[in-house]
Amino acid sequence: MGYQQALSEYETSRFRHSRWTRDVYRRGSGPAVIVIHEMPGLHPEVIRFADRVAEAGMTVFCPVLFGVPGRPANHPGSLLTMLGGLCVRFEFNVWKSGKSSPIVDWLRALARHAHAECGGKGVGAVGMCFTGGFALAMVTEPSVVAPVLSQPSLPMRDKAAIDAGPDEIACARRRHAEEGLKVKGLRFKGDPFVTDARFRTYAEALGEAFEPTSIDPEHAKPGGLPHPHSVLTINLREDGPTKQAEQDVIAFFRERTGA
Repeated sequence: MGYQQALSEYETSRFRHSRWTRDVYRRGSGPAVIVIHEMPGLHPEVIRFADRVAEAGMTVFCPVLFGVPGRPANHPGSLLTMLGGLCVRFEFNVWKSGKSSPIVDWLRALARHAHAECGGKGVGAVGMCFTGGFALAMVTEPSVVAPVLSQPSLPMRDKAAIDAGPDEIACARRRHAEEGLKVKGLRFKGDPFVTDARFRTYAEALGEAFEPTSIDPEHAKPGGLPHPHSVLTINLREDGPTKQAEQDVIAFFRERTGA
């Protein structure tokens, strides 16, 4: 069974904007939700979450930013993805605080495209781990109405910082005041990649727009990193707080997009 088996229910296309072209996997009907995969790629547990969003009455768009689509997260080749030079690729801002990644501009364009095709009140977006903060930076695109930051892990150098610029933060605060925009944040308590200090920074930057959820690691499914990290994927249990977090995110997408 090849890696693509996990994506057998998905259509694939190429989306181009500016200097980047990426594969995008799509499934479902109804308003759009962009599921931005975590490290090390669009692995089966990310696809499982996307499947559940589609089953809830929305169209999921899963862009491929790195890695091999469908390959398990624990495959030896996935380690090479994590170690293999992402810090020097100019699409991603790994180290600098107060600045979003250049690839976010491509993601905003994908959101516009998805909204034009799928309709509804707007587009949901969830980033995970390496891409966790991308959904916040996407809110400068008006069609993005439901941003979710799952275990946002950048920038790596400063564990109290966030990967969003002043204009993006100001836009989120303005949209909260004018439209009631909310930004959800998810993490496990004690996660060394998503510290208390980082969530405090989000809360200080976004004020009442930020809705954090911090889950005790005892409720995580074992797997992946030594400390539970991936709330919606690898460390999701089918009961308890992680399952509730998954259902809350899906309900958030449905409400905000009009599904």
